[in-house]
Amino acid sequence: MLDIKFIRENKELIAEGAKKKHLKFDVEALIKADDERKALTLLVEEKRAKQNEASKRLPSMKDALEKKNLLEDMKLLKDELQKEEEKMKEVMKVWQALMLQVPNIPDMSVPEGDSDADNVEVRAWGEKPNFTYRPKDHIELMEKLDLADFEIGAKVAGFRGYFLKNEGALMEFALWQFVMDFFREKKSEYKLLFVPSLVRRETLLGTGYLPQGEDDLYKTQDNDYLAGTAEVATMSYNADKVLDKKDLPIKKLAFSPCFRREAGSYSKDVKGLYRLHEFYKFEQVIWCEASHEKSVALHEELLSNVEELLQALNLPYHVVANCGGDLGLGQVKKYDVEVWRPSQNKYGETHSCSYFHDFQCRRLNTRYKDDDGKMKFAHSLNNTALATPRILIQIVENNQQEDGSIKIPEVLRKYMGGAEYIGKKS
Repeated sequence: MLDIKFIRENKELIAEGAKKKHLKFDVEALIKADDERKALTLLVEEKRAKQNEASKRLPSMKDALEKKNLLEDMKLLKDELQKEEEKMKEVMKVWQALMLQVPNIPDMSVPEGDSDADNVEVRAWGEKPNFTYRPKDHIELMEKLDLADFEIGAKVAGFRGYFLKNEGALMEFALWQFVMDFFREKKSEYKLLFVPSLVRRETLLGTGYLPQGEDDLYKTQDNDYLAGTAEVATMSYNADKVLDKKDLPIKKLAFSPCFRREAGSYSKDVKGLYRLHEFYKFEQVIWCEASHEKSVALHEELLSNVEELLQALNLPYHVVANCGGDLGLGQVKKYDVEVWRPSQNKYGETHSCSYFHDFQCRRLNTRYKDDDGKMKFAHSLNNTALATPRILIQIVENNQQEDGSIKIPEVLRKYMGGAEYIGKKS
């Protein structure tokens, strides 16, 4: 959410931002609703003031006729006020709905484009494996080594269901331990949080996943939701709080189960570990001062953390800057990190790194007091640290051997009993 004063003073900028993000938003409709809101607010306040003034005069009035006339006037005023308040409720519904649709303005460095096909490579790292045979995909590799069962997974949980088994399950746990040790030893300022995935509607509105993302969310019979990322609950942890400036930036490594309906992608990746309804994520989340320069610097830091993790796993990847059409409602700028998938001869997205300025904190009312005593909304950022089991795709495929075995990345071996391979014949 943006400040209405800023929106009114920068209508053209808002319109251009929506255009760059390929979002339909009528800024003039919002201005009209805001004009109605302001006019009605003034009218209601005037009538309430008259009502209060009459209420104060009434007890001291001696003349019966004058008192009777005033009571009649008050009744008329009350009826008028009720009508105006009803109008105000309807105008506020329209105004609030439009305010929730205002897109954040993308950074000038965001590339033009309308889909992920227009994202721009920033850099690449690592050597892609050079196989002397046709590389197998993760499904074939994992099923032959009894690391996963997708058939029973679909039978039990519907399509996109899965079971991880034996070393497949062990590797998932190994990855979790690896990420926690990495942050504890190298990035100790990121404090660990285990957060709920069952959340209220307000938390999703606050982070900007609603109202636009409703179709991709699971909803309970009690009208609560299952979140698709630990970011949602983590950001709400500081909702309605005034943070201490000396504590900023606040950095968290949040973990939770995640759920996504994958609406609109029913024909894509229906088997395997790429598009799942249920998975797990470590998410990096930061609150910082209301400074564009600090947001940009911390954005690069979040990205650097992920690159270190992937380099430790020795996985070839590239970083892309997302184009305007591939940005969400609240994102100012986003990087995607995509890791090489040998079976498809292309990169597959594993991480998204974004900053929002005060878009989320304004919705969630997360503030701090600046040095001059002025209250400000904090800025927010987030980036996946690691999402599992999706990353198993790239680990398995990039480390496959000609005999069908899989070489275990060196940094994971201590969590897997010291084994170097899965399925290698002795």
